[in-house]
Amino acid sequence: MAKGEGAESGSAAGLLPTGILPAAERPAQVKKEPKKKQQLSICNKLCYAVGGAPYQVTGCALGFFLQIYLLDVAQVEPFFASIILFVGRAWDAFTDPLVGFCISKSSWTRLGRLMPWIIFSTPLAIIAYFLIWFVPDFPRGQALWYLLFYCLFETLVTCFHVPYSALTMFISTEQSERDSATAYRMTVEVLGTVLGTAIQGQIVGQADTPCLQDPSDSALAMEGANHTQSTTSLKETLSATFTIPIWQWFLTRFGKKTAVYVGISSAVPFLILVAFMESNLIVTYVVAVAAGISVAAAFLLPWSMLPDVIDDFHLKQPQSHGTEPIFFSFYVFFTKFASGVSLGISTLSLDFAGYQTRGCSQPARVKFTLKLLVTIAPIVLILLGLLLFKLYPIDEEKRRQNKKALQALREEASSSGCSDTDSTELASIL
Repeated sequence: MAKGEGAESGSAAGLLPTGILPAAERPAQVKKEPKKKQQLSICNKLCYAVGGAPYQVTGCALGFFLQIYLLDVAQVEPFFASIILFVGRAWDAFTDPLVGFCISKSSWTRLGRLMPWIIFSTPLAIIAYFLIWFVPDFPRGQALWYLLFYCLFETLVTCFHVPYSALTMFISTEQSERDSATAYRMTVEVLGTVLGTAIQGQIVGQADTPCLQDPSDSALAMEGANHTQSTTSLKETLSATFTIPIWQWFLTRFGKKTAVYVGISSAVPFLILVAFMESNLIVTYVVAVAAGISVAAAFLLPWSMLPDVIDDFHLKQPQSHGTEPIFFSFYVFFTKFASGVSLGISTLSLDFAGYQTRGCSQPARVKFTLKLLVTIAPIVLILLGLLLFKLYPIDEEKRRQNKKALQALREEASSSGCSDTDSTELASIL
């Protein structure tokens, strides 16, 4: 009540219980207006999703073609090339939790706590990325050059991607809106994977590398292999792009746990088909499309479940603030760790099987090992992962309970005059 207005009723209200006051003298009850649901427009979601494409484009380009570039273009010795790739991947994985911890401890600025990391790391990452694909004039220091800028780029892209992915928590307080924004982001990132593999794969495929056994047929063999690999990757990734909206609808309709069980396991029958049938072009395309459907679920569902985990943690630990970057950084760390382990195991398996570098044909043991790596091993890991996923405690009922509890906490904080500044991280940007 404003000062000087209704002094009599104000003093009476201060001395007597409101229940025995006349109706005319009772203080007016302030009725809280329900908060409007934070709806994001399609433009908001697209603007947020576009930020995920550069990460996938550069990551896929480096993952698929950096080794070829170091050995064939820069002509770095194989020993030093392996050192560059191994140290770069290890450094990339190490920087994820480190950057997440630094972001959580960073001070608040006019642009928020996450946006300065994104803004200042982006131009430096662009420069470092171009210097990776530059051949310096001093041949003796090339290995150090590529190791330095590879590690620098991975550090800078981590400074971009960890706060960018953590922004999902601050786009909206509504779980459905965050899930929808994540679906938009995953769709754009899969399209970024197309640009990083299919298009650049076509560029690399223009170069004919002679094989060792039959030089006369080398160009034809390599051209066919490159064309098949690029086309298969393209089929798998458009498949994944078109399926992400379907999985978004499915998880909204049937819940995230059900979507995980159905989506991740959808590739198992097709992998069994590959394991027991002779490979041909039609089977390859069918499996590629089926794998794309499963890849779409693997892209979307874990990222959409991570905000639910953070909400559950905040309810159990309400005194903890600014932990969102740590959660996202550790998720990225374990993803990269699993990718590195699988790459190392597959490479060692092919080496033990007698894989011949640049060979026009491979021994029967190599073909059998490849079939195990692309069929039996994924099936076993999928089934093991689904068994472990039964321990995941957040189902749809738990999500609804957490949503109500968080809404009650926000209303209590709002009525007490407190506000969480993190919730306005994107308010002035979107």
